[in-house]
Amino acid sequence: MFYVDDPSEAPALPNRYGVDDIPVVVQDKEFTDAGELTMGERQAEPGVLGSTVMTNGVIGAYFEVSTEMIRLRLLNGSTARTYDFGFEDNRNFDLVATDGGLLAEPYSTTRIRLSPAERAEIIVTLTPGDIAMLRSYPPELGDVASSFAFGGEDTFDVLQLRANDYLRPSSAVPAILHNHVRLQEADATVHREFTMAARMINGAQMDMNRIDEVVIEGTTEIWEIRSTDRLTHNFHIHDVQFYVLSIDGVAPPTELAGRKDTIYVEPGRRYRLIMQFGKYVDPEAAYMYHCHLLRHEDEGLMGQFVVVGTNDPQPSSLSGLNHQH
Repeated sequence: MFYVDDPSEAPALPNRYGVDDIPVVVQDKEFTDAGELTMGERQAEPGVLGSTVMTNGVIGAYFEVSTEMIRLRLLNGSTARTYDFGFEDNRNFDLVATDGGLLAEPYSTTRIRLSPAERAEIIVTLTPGDIAMLRSYPPELGDVASSFAFGGEDTFDVLQLRANDYLRPSSAVPAILHNHVRLQEADATVHREFTMAARMINGAQMDMNRIDEVVIEGTTEIWEIRSTDRLTHNFHIHDVQFYVLSIDGVAPPTELAGRKDTIYVEPGRRYRLIMQFGKYVDPEAAYMYHCHLLRHEDEGLMGQFVVVGTNDPQPSSLSGLNHQH
């Protein structure tokens, strides 16, 4: 996990690394009876669904809390599993950030769903002597063929927070976190559609030598994403952050109101994303878009694009391969 700090961030948020600002990298693993890591008996359609959850590489992880509030920076580091994070006692927490940084304002909730590679930051309030278990509950996966086969009925303990008998006071979470200047739909001049099905996007598997899309620098675009598979998929775009305009024509829920670069795609639903491409142009250096479930992208559920200058020729293939994040 990389922390990217902004000096203009709301100073009242917990920000002392290892004290009240804690990375939480969650991965599911499978082990043999002898304790050896294995690709597992639980090979499912989306990949390995491990029966053991590790947090920051630890089984049965806990953290001793010394402050009234603690900031947990959650990262779904699994290859296939989607989690729905919440606490055993169903306590509220404040969602303050997602993939691309702070939300405009905190959102009080009891659950946050994260598919592979999605991130979220939450602020949890504790009292002296508190024991609070962060869990993953059965996630809402949408109209998948079999919720059980995709881990949709699994519950795991993730991280136990153990509050000290004395907690250092914390500042209240600010009512305003960030002044977002959202992209306007009217500013978009390009509309693209991407359909995921059978390890393909728009009917084609990944080809390292083929450019699927050419983007002009500075352009604001709308990408419409949908999956016709009754499988678990998400969609990740390199180079840019996006805002979710709508899901099936309806404004997104609050937890999807901030900047994102990865989004879970429920089967049959339409996700409209808006993004603006910057000036990092190179017709030979491709960016990728793909499902972030490792098995899916490995088997071809991926495409690539280049960003070119306004007057540059539009290539259709790559001669010198230099794939970028």
